[in-house]
Amino acid sequence: MKKQPESAVVIFGDKRFAQLAHFCLRHDSPCKVVGFAVDAAWRKADAFEGLPLVDFETLERKYPPDEVKLLIPLGFQKLNGARRERYESAKARGYGFASYVSSRASVWPGLPVGENCLIYEHAIVQPFTTIGDNVTVRSGAHVSHHCRVESHAFICAEAAIAGGVQIGEQSVVGVGAVLKDDLKIAPRSFIGAGAVVLQDTEEGAAYVGNPARKHDRQARDLC
Repeated sequence: MKKQPESAVVIFGDKRFAQLAHFCLRHDSPCKVVGFAVDAAWRKADAFEGLPLVDFETLERKYPPDEVKLLIPLGFQKLNGARRERYESAKARGYGFASYVSSRASVWPGLPVGENCLIYEHAIVQPFTTIGDNVTVRSGAHVSHHCRVESHAFICAEAAIAGGVQIGEQSVVGVGAVLKDDLKIAPRSFIGAGAVVLQDTEEGAAYVGNPARKHDRQARDLC
């Protein structure tokens, strides 16, 4: 079998999610991580994981857009807003993005996956589902057939999403949450850990419990 060419990748971050992404790319992808970047105000060192650590604001000086791709594996801080802000900033500066789909994930041929996506081990994504840009699907999550996961969403570990569900942009589906079939999860919804969602959600609202009920605080206030 012909070996796939390596893509040079710079990862955003110098904390656990960046370390995890680096490990996964190094052991389970044709990508070669060449460095890391963080916001200048937060950079406290010149290296991370034995590779250069540079300011995100001046990334072009060492890693021009025509030489590297980026991967931004941030969590759902600011209701996925922090990851979206860095993604859109880098895209406006001309950068392309890598995506990572674990060889241990269960996905079908032709799965539409956008850029800057991470699908971790033992996640299941069934046929006729689409994954937008800048989406994370954590380990063990189940995304059933005919679902649509819009851009900038985050699906936590062991979430179970039934067929035909639409996950709106910037939404968070918490650890072990359950979503019944054909729901519409509105943009910027926050589904708490273990919540069982039986009805469509409202934009910007948070839902907790079994069955899930609308929380008195807004989604943006919970993450």
